[in-house]
Formats: sequence, C-alpha cells, structure tokens
Amino acid sequence: MRVHYPRTPHLPWSPGATADDVRSGDLSGLAHREVVLTEKLDGENTTLYADGLHARSLDSAHHPSRTWVKALQGRLGPRIPPGWRICGENLFARHSLPYGELDSWFYGFSVWTADDHCLDWDATVRFLRRLGVPTPRVLWRGRYDERAIRALRLDLDRQEGYVVRTVEGFPRAEFGSRVAKWVRPQHVRTSTHWMHAAVVENGLGPNAPLWHVRSGGTPDRAALAEALRLPELPPLDEVSARLDELGRTGDARLNGILAAALSTARREDVLPRLAPTLGLPQARRVADLVGLHPQLGRPYPDEDRRAGLVRLTAAADLGVLHAVAATVAGTAEEREQVAWSALHAEGAGLLGPDPLAGLRAGLSEALEGFGPDVRDRCWAQAREAFAAGRIATAEEAVAATWAWRDGRFPRLVHLCGPAGSGKSTFAATLPGTRIALDDLRTARGSRSDQRDNGEVLREGLTALEAALGEGGAAVWDATSLNRHQRSHVQAIARRRDALLTQVVLVVDEAELARRNAVRAHPVPAEVLTAQLHRWSPPYPGQAHRTWYVGAGGAVEDTAGALDGEED
Repeated sequence: MRVHYPRTPHLPWSPGATADDVRSGDLSGLAHREVVLTEKLDGENTTLYADGLHARSLDSAHHPSRTWVKALQGRLGPRIPPGWRICGENLFARHSLPYGELDSWFYGFSVWTADDHCLDWDATVRFLRRLGVPTPRVLWRGRYDERAIRALRLDLDRQEGYVVRTVEGFPRAEFGSRVAKWVRPQHVRTSTHWMHAAVVENGLGPNAPLWHVRSGGTPDRAALAEALRLPELPPLDEVSARLDELGRTGDARLNGILAAALSTARREDVLPRLAPTLGLPQARRVADLVGLHPQLGRPYPDEDRRAGLVRLTAAADLGVLHAVAATVAGTAEEREQVAWSALHAEGAGLLGPDPLAGLRAGLSEALEGFGPDVRDRCWAQAREAFAAGRIATAEEAVAATWAWRDGRFPRLVHLCGPAGSGKSTFAATLPGTRIALDDLRTARGSRSDQRDNGEVLREGLTALEAALGEGGAAVWDATSLNRHQRSHVQAIARRRDALLTQVVLVVDEAELARRNAVRAHPVPAEVLTAQLHRWSPPYPGQAHRTWYVGAGGAVEDTAGALDGEED
C-alpha cells in the first residue's frame, strides 16, 4: 500500500508560508517534549518501500532526476521490512538552492512502520544508517523552547529552513501536532520550475563514496582512496560480494571493505589514520578487523574454537571478519582454516550481526535501575560464562550474575598509550588512587631514570594491591604498550576481582610529536619512536570494558558496555 506524505505545517513565525500552506495553530504537541531541529533540504519529497518508490504524488511519472534514487531503492528494497516506508529528500537535481558537498543524493528524515507509526528520532537514525542512508544535519536538540528556536540563525543563501519534530515517535494521526517547519522568505528563487528545466546535478562531497558503499553500491576504489587520503586500493569486488551475500549494509559493509583494502597495514596505524574521516568508533572497528583477520587463518584446537569465537564477538562482527579473512587469505591452508572457522561460527549461530543480542537484552532488562559499573560487570561475566558453555540463555545469565549486583567490587581503570597521548590529563578526571610510574621514578630522584624499572614496577604493583583492597578504586597511569606490560596489572585486578576498565588513548604520530616537544618532561624522539613501534592497543574483550579517548581528551567510543553497543 502506498501512503501520501502529509503536508508539514509551518510554524507561526515561518516567513516562507504562502496562502496555500498549512500553518500550525497549536504547538501543544511539541510543548514540554524533547524535540530535534534538522536542516530542511531543498529537494523532492520521496518515499521508498520494499517494492518501489514515489515522489509526493502517488502517481509521480518518470523524470530524469529520479533515475538515481530508483537505483538506490533497488539496493535498499530487500532490507526494508514489508509495509514499512522511508521518507526523505531526493536531492539529485538542483531546485532553488545549489548544493556542493552532499553526502548522498538521498537523505532520509523519517521511517514509518507497517502500523503507520513514525519511529523515534534516534531509532530513525540507527535504522537509516544501517541501510546506508544519511539524515539531515541536526541544528538543535533539547526540551522545546520557543525562544531558543526563534533565536536560531541560518545562512539563507545556503539553507532553506529547518524542521522541528518530537524526538519520541508518534502515529500518523498526530503528525500535524508533532512536526512543523520554518522556511526562509521567498524560498523559491528561480523563474522556471526545476522539473521544466534542464537537470543540473547537485554536487557530492568527500564523504559520498563512503555512503555509496554503505548503501550497497559498488566501491569506487579511486574515490575511496581520495576520501580517506590513502594510497591506491586493491580490487574490492570479492569482499563486496561476500558481504552482500551475508546481507551486510551500512557501516558493517564499509568496515569490511576498508579492512580488506587495508589488510596488510598495521592496526596501530589504521585507527588514528581513519578516525578524522570516519569518526573514532567506526575507525576502531575497521582497525580491529585488520588486526584480527589473520587469526582465522591459523590452526586452532577445535575443542576450544567455539569459546574463542564467542570471545571474538566482543571485538568484531564475525560475519564481516570471516569475509575479510577469506578474501585476503594468502595460502590454501589459510583459506581452509578460515572456511573451517566459518563453519564452526555458523553452527554456533555467531555469524549474524549481533549474535548475543538476546542474552544482552534479557540481562539489560533484569538490571534496569542498576548503575553502569554493575551493569557492565555483570555483562562481562555473562559473556564469559556463555563463551565457556556454562550458560545458554538470558535467564541463566541473570542467575549467574547475582554476586556482582551489590557493586562492592574494586574498580581499576588501566590507561594505555604512548608518551604524550594524554593519559595523566585524563587520569586527573577519574576517582581513585592514581598510581603513576613516572611519579615513583621522580620520588627516587629522576623521572627519566629507567635503570630501576623492575623495582619501580614492583613498588607500583604493591601500591595497586593496597588500593584495590576492601572494594577500593585505582587508576594505573603508565604507557602499558603491549599485552605483556599490561598482564602484571591485570593479574592483580583478577586476584582482587576488580572491574577492569581499559582506556586506550588514540592520538596520531604527528600530534604525539608536537605534544612531546612542548611537554614539561619530553621523552627523547628515539624513545617515542620505539614506543610507537611496540604499541599494540588492547582489543575489546581483554578487559571487562574498554574506553577509547580521542585527541580532544574525551571518551568517543566504548566496548563491553551493556548499553549502547549497537553500531
């Protein structure tokens, strides 16, 4: 069934309303609710279904500007649930406003279920991103405040207006009271209607090749390399086909294609290199795929394989990981091992995009009202129990995690990163006893004296044992560059049954060198170079949870948290 998109009423102070437009005379549906304001884009209202599409008119005829969006619907259609529809803006053709930096020629702004219910805004963004469809830029979000909204200033030569809607979802019958728009005065500023003029394409920006891949398009190797500032990329047809066979779209598809393209790179270099373009969360997932895929090509004891694969789910989408490994495997033996691993993963039900979703959902519901430390600790225990085969259901996970619900366990935050990455600055924001090896060396006479490192480490570990006693909290501030260096600290955390949070500082080499040059206690350049050579960040799952801190000093990504693990 095709559904006409409703006319969006103008806000009372919208200067672009004409005599034929609908004005909102009652804003009670917005008042006292959280709302989001998004940029109103100057395109053609278009609705996509599993089996077709139409413009605002249900019987919209062919027009050259609709060819591209029809191809997009052909890719996305199989991923749209029956009866659902995606409403958005077809921006292929220039209307009144020229665009030159679009992420795509189609932006989605609402998703409707078969029951004619509009999804809440956050669910809309997640749903569309999984399909590879961008959403309009958010200009403001918060509790409805007419004064703040009226004060919003736009560049009227580049922006047509804004749309305000409630963050929570709503049925179609409430559309007129939950959505409204502000449009610039005389927003149509061309003498000829765009449909009767020659089609002039709007311009795409540097991120468009990434969104094209997310939406299921054939990767353009040259465009991807330019967007990510990478050298020439290898052929990507095979990994694309494998990911399409798995049904992966959105970020998962892009992650796999980029991991295959960068399969021979150092994981430690991939993360800071991709973070500026992809954002740290997605760059981290690509880097982890790059680091982990060789493991699938190595022999592994079959009796331990299921447990190992379950543990890998903390760090990677196993379907994508196996697709990457199968594509780049160099020898017949490696390909055989990857195929054997995939069979085990399929048999254990681990090749889906979120194989532990049922376990997590059940535990999350049971732990409603508990703080994040308790929730995350119980989730880590449940994952390990599931990997070891001790539990199989959400009910068993709930029963197996009673011991940690009182929250009376110690807490250890373990910082990891080269000199100058910002560990001490971040540590200063955390509660607990701070144990810094540099401070212990200073107390012995020289911060830079490395001759007594063994004694300094033992002194620090003794202090850590004491700090974690009786449910205490501690922060370990040292480079902890590799798994061996981290093992001494983690052994004490296990012995004390502490919640272990690893913090990975993500800063690129150039920024590290710049910071080191202006530090009060810079390390020699050759020492920093050696640290970067030894630097091997922990993977998700090697601690109860992991926080990733970007160059700005804030946590930009997490792994191992019970909440917020959806891509």
